[in-house]
Amino acid sequence: MDHSQAPVLDALAAYHREGQVPFTPPGHKQGRSADPRVLAVLGDAVFRSDLLAISGLDDRTSSQGVLERAQELMADAVHAERTFFSTCGSSLSVKSAMLSVAGPGEKLLVGRDAHKSVVSGLILSGVRPIWVEPQWDASRRLAHPPSAESFAARLDEHPDARGALVTSPTPYGTCADLAAIAAACHERGKPLIVDEAWGAHLPFHPDLPTWAMDAGADVCVTSVHKMGAGLEQGSVFHQQGSLVDPSVLKAREDLLGTTSPSVLLYAGLDGWRRQMVEQGHDLLQKTLDLAARVRDEISAIPGFTVQGRDEFTGPALAHDLDPLPVVIDIAALETTGYRAADWLRSHHHINLHLADHRRISAQLTFADSEETVAPLLSALHDLRRHIEPAPEVHVPGPEDLRLELVVLPRDAFFGPAEQVSAGEAIGRICAEMLTPYPPGIPVVLPGERITAPVMDYLRSGVDAGMVVPDAADSTVKTVRVFIEH
Repeated sequence: MDHSQAPVLDALAAYHREGQVPFTPPGHKQGRSADPRVLAVLGDAVFRSDLLAISGLDDRTSSQGVLERAQELMADAVHAERTFFSTCGSSLSVKSAMLSVAGPGEKLLVGRDAHKSVVSGLILSGVRPIWVEPQWDASRRLAHPPSAESFAARLDEHPDARGALVTSPTPYGTCADLAAIAAACHERGKPLIVDEAWGAHLPFHPDLPTWAMDAGADVCVTSVHKMGAGLEQGSVFHQQGSLVDPSVLKAREDLLGTTSPSVLLYAGLDGWRRQMVEQGHDLLQKTLDLAARVRDEISAIPGFTVQGRDEFTGPALAHDLDPLPVVIDIAALETTGYRAADWLRSHHHINLHLADHRRISAQLTFADSEETVAPLLSALHDLRRHIEPAPEVHVPGPEDLRLELVVLPRDAFFGPAEQVSAGEAIGRICAEMLTPYPPGIPVVLPGERITAPVMDYLRSGVDAGMVVPDAADSTVKTVRVFIEH
C-alpha cells in the first residue's frame, strides 16, 4: 500500500483549500465564535481543523471512504487484517473488544493486573471474570503479566470461558509471552485480546518486544497518544483471524463510542501512521540509544536503581521488557515514589509518568532528546540531596492481595450500597473500585470481599501520598460497600 498517503489529513487540507462553509456542528464554526482569551491559549489551528466527520472530513454518505482508507493503511502498517480508529481512548477500545468476545453472565479470563478500564467493561457488560494471577516479585512488591501456563491452566478449569484478556506491556514496561498465551488460547479455540495500550511503537523496531498482532493475538488495543504521536484520546484496535467477528467488534464500538468523533484525533492517528512507516525505525533507534544512556547516568546516582532486564525478566517474572519506560527504584532513599514525584514537580517542573510506594518512572518516546532529558537528570541529582523520608506503605504479599470475588462486579456496583468506615468495611463486599492512580490497576473491585491487609495497604498508602481517585471518599477513611440480603 502507498503509505505516503494520509487520507484524513488530505481531506482536511482539501476542506480548507476549497473554502467549504459549515452550517453544522461544532458551533464555533472553525473558531469564528471562540473567545479571544481561549484562542490565545489554544491557538487558531485547533479550532480551524475541529470539524464534523460528516460534511467535513467526508460527504453525508462517506462515499469518498476517507476514514476507511486511513484504517486500511493503519492495519497494513501494523500487520493486522482490520483496524478501527477510536476517539475515546483505549478505555473505550478495550471495552469494545471485551464485549465482542463475551456477553452478560459469560466467562472471560482476565489477568488480575488489568487496568480499571477493563474492570469498567466488566461492570457495564455483566461478564464474569475468571482471574489469572500475575507473576509476583516478592522482593520488589511488584506484579508482572501472568504466564502462558497460568492462562492454559485457567482455560482448562473453565472450558466454557469465551476467551482471554492480558495486559502487555504493563505501565512498568514488562511484557507477557504473547505468542505462548495466544497458542494456549487457540489450541482450545478461544480468542485472545491484548490490552497493549502502552505498545503503539512496538511494530516499528525489531529490538522492541513482540507486537501483539505478530504474536498471534486476535484483537489488540493500543493508545497512540501514549507512546506514539497521536493526540490525547487517540486509540486504535486491530483484529485478525476468524475467532472474533469484525462486524461484531465494529458494532460494539458503535454502541459505546461517540457519534461526534473528532477529526483532529483521526488526523493525528493518520499522520502518525505515515510518519512511523517512513521514519519509525530511525526515530526509535535514536530513542533506544537515548534511553540506554539515560539509564546508565541515573544508575550512577547513589540511591537510584534503574530497573532493567536483570530485575524485571526471567523465571517467574516478566517475559520481556520495553526499555523506554525508565523505572527507578528509590527504596534506598527511604522515601516513596509519591513524595519524590511531587517534589520533582514542585521544585523542577518535572512531571513523571508513574509513582508507587518505592518507584518513579520517566516515559521516554521519540519526542525526547538530549534537551529534554538534561533537566530530568539534573532534577534527580537534586532530589537525592533534598528528599525527606516518607511514611511506610504496608504492601501486602500476593496471598493477601488475592481477594474473593463474591458478587459479579456489575451486581455489586449497581446494587444496594452504603458508606461505612474503613474499619467497618473489613469483611464487607466492596461496591466501588479502589484504584491507586497511576498506574490505574484496581486493588479492590466491586464484588470482592475487603480484607484487613488490603485496607491497611490503602490507608497507609494514602497517608504516604497515594491517590485513589475513583473512590467515593478518596481518603479511603470510608468505603462504599454492598448491602447483602
